[in-house]
Amino acid sequence: MRAIVKTKAEKGFELLEIDEPMIQNDDEIKIKVIQSSICGTDYHIYKWDDWSQKNVSIPHINGHEGLAEVVEVGKNVTNVCIGDKIAYETHYYCGHCYMCTTGNSHVCENMKILGVHTDGVWADYAVIPANIAFKIDPRVDLKYAALMEPLGNAVHTINYSNILGKHVIVAGAGPIGLMAAEVAKKGGAASVIVLEMNEFRKGMLKDVNVDAIIDPAKEDAIAIVKEITNGRMADICLEMTGSHQAFNTCIDLVHNCAEINVLSVFGPIEIPVRFNDIVFKNLKIQGVTGRRIFDTWHIVNDLLANIVLNKKVLDAAITHEFAMEDFEKAFETLESGKAGKIILSINK
Repeated sequence: MRAIVKTKAEKGFELLEIDEPMIQNDDEIKIKVIQSSICGTDYHIYKWDDWSQKNVSIPHINGHEGLAEVVEVGKNVTNVCIGDKIAYETHYYCGHCYMCTTGNSHVCENMKILGVHTDGVWADYAVIPANIAFKIDPRVDLKYAALMEPLGNAVHTINYSNILGKHVIVAGAGPIGLMAAEVAKKGGAASVIVLEMNEFRKGMLKDVNVDAIIDPAKEDAIAIVKEITNGRMADICLEMTGSHQAFNTCIDLVHNCAEINVLSVFGPIEIPVRFNDIVFKNLKIQGVTGRRIFDTWHIVNDLLANIVLNKKVLDAAITHEFAMEDFEKAFETLESGKAGKIILSINK
């Protein structure tokens, strides 16, 4: 089969012909991968940065988001059948540690991440544990199936707060931020304000019913937020940039006792975070990882199945689609800064 493989400890991948994987135990399933989207994690591995070098073993098949069809099941599998269209949780969870047995399997103590600690899904076929498979409602438009995992990130980040009637800031209008703004607005936020400096990503927001798009480098963000919130400042900030400067801006734009939910993964300290301001403003900082398994997945499934979200927004999140063979062009497009979610077509 074809697979996109990390073969060398340097930037890049290779497209290779390798053996198809086989089910090794009765709790696994074999899937035919239809499409997969590129995540920031994939880009880290592509660049082969410090984080990748510490977490990924070579040779390695990349990729973790996407849509697939079940083609074989182990003897113990009952949750999916051959022919089912599925998405999949990217966190392998053990099911028996303290976290798993207290409803927090998304932060399992024995966690492995699909496409990071194990081979991923940028291949014609993959074998995965059946317990991470999520059967997609037949009412869901499959063109959005590759968005279910990142949309789950957006929903999970929002669900740590009660957004009804609240003023919400979304820091960063990448695909997850874009979808978070849509979910927050549809979820009853009094206002949704997006912080974004990238001109291309500002354009992605044209069909989202946000109250303001602010470029903090060019505009007086404090004055704009004060005007929208009647001087109170925002109640909740969803931080999705991974920028220390953006995090500090969030501190400025929320009122005392507000909440900042952080989905981002940050690199080395660029600008010191203002911890004293966090203390004296009595802010609640909530770290967010992954999705609740499978609570968040059911929410995402129902939002898509019942067409709650504006399809124009979902279409805006997907800016490019490339054939598997053109993965290099896909990463060149991603590096240009003029892309949202990029889809790789595997067996479409």
